[in-house]
Amino acid sequence: MTVVALTPGFSKTRMQEVFDRQAATALRLRSSSADERIAKIRKLRDAVIAHTEDCYRAAYADFKKPPGEVDLAEILPICVEANDAIRKLKKWMKPTRVWPTLLTGGTRSHVQYVPRGRCLIVGPFNYPINLTLAPLVSAVAAGNTAILKPSELTPHMSALIAKIVGEVFSEDEVAIFQGEADVAQALQELPFDHIFFTGSPAIGKLVMAAAAKNLTSVTLELGGKSPTIVDGSANLKLAAKNIMWAKFANSGQTCIAPDHVFVHESVKDQWVDICREELKKAYGNSLTDQQNSPHLAHMVNARHTGRVKALLEDATAHGARSLTGGGMGESDCFIQPTLLDQVPDAARVMQEEIFGPLLPIIGYTNLDEVIERINAGPKPLALYIYSKTEKHIDAVLTQTVSGGACVNHSLMQFLQGNLPFGGVNNSGIGNAHGHYGFKAFSHERGVVRTQFSFAATLFSAGEVPPIIRKMMRSAFKIL
Repeated sequence: MTVVALTPGFSKTRMQEVFDRQAATALRLRSSSADERIAKIRKLRDAVIAHTEDCYRAAYADFKKPPGEVDLAEILPICVEANDAIRKLKKWMKPTRVWPTLLTGGTRSHVQYVPRGRCLIVGPFNYPINLTLAPLVSAVAAGNTAILKPSELTPHMSALIAKIVGEVFSEDEVAIFQGEADVAQALQELPFDHIFFTGSPAIGKLVMAAAAKNLTSVTLELGGKSPTIVDGSANLKLAAKNIMWAKFANSGQTCIAPDHVFVHESVKDQWVDICREELKKAYGNSLTDQQNSPHLAHMVNARHTGRVKALLEDATAHGARSLTGGGMGESDCFIQPTLLDQVPDAARVMQEEIFGPLLPIIGYTNLDEVIERINAGPKPLALYIYSKTEKHIDAVLTQTVSGGACVNHSLMQFLQGNLPFGGVNNSGIGNAHGHYGFKAFSHERGVVRTQFSFAATLFSAGEVPPIIRKMMRSAFKIL
């Protein structure tokens, strides 16, 4: 496979040629067998595993991501996704029998899973290998071709993605175009059959608008401000340990990371003290220790470092104070894990998705008010509650809406591959993972077969027989 290098001066003609060549392949893949698709998925999985050491080096070069995080958040999810498809694809591909209704007696119906065709997968920078190749597993499982656009912000990991894909697929089945935002925009002008985009809500709106011009279906995996609640009955050590890991892994650059935490006033000070100890134990105490920690990733580039720095400065200007952290090494794209207190709602850090190592902590006394605040904002991608009180857990789960949720843990909804993973409205459209990913890249076609003459003659040209009309009128309320 040839990796098409674009920007500056990329060729739309070349892009169109690759897109056109995939048309014939997409038609052929409509009749591909489960064994054929499984063989490709297994080969892709094995190629990712074979390049594990390369993944470590590329992730460190792009933002000093620790090997343990690469294992857990880049390689493992792809292997889980691939293994699930390998084991279950034959079952997923089987038509689903549907019972006839009273009106369609004498027919037999089923849902057929048809490949969508030519698909575009636009990957993000925060988990480039996982969030580009895991959707590719679903696209291949469903029998599609694909063009990938990995993030330009992680050049080493994007180059590795290109290398892995090139070892597994021919360009007429899976191709890669690398470059800046103009490359993504040019790709979105093509009449793809489906677009799978992972990124921010702001860019997701642009992707959806571009797809609308061709009436292309979309799966949008976006983000938002995912709230976390720690109530007075919670296991505070568990909550501190989980939330510090979930928030500061990948330097906070995780779409489902806790964005801010509501902590009951009765346990707030105690919980903060435990969080400080967890951070010290995990990453060291001083700015120098944390900056040099082999277990703490950095920001992806200077622009995002500056963006998070501006959020912190704005919060401080509005009266917020740092409970721990607050330091940075800008030349090294490093910001300390920072816990913020007394952050007013007017501060930008409370208005914008943080996507960095800042965690506002908000004391509360009334859970109903917390739920009201959550419902006043856009629907988040994730919601977390730490509690031993079933009444509180039930109230949060029944009175709020989010893409996914965890009780007494964080991020696990992503690793549970048997669940649908996706957002709601501002945090996304559609689902991914496992069977849900297969269906995202499939068209569910309804098929009806007539078996008996009654069904064939009931609806025919000419006047409807009076007896049939009388029967229908009598049955309007039960059909």
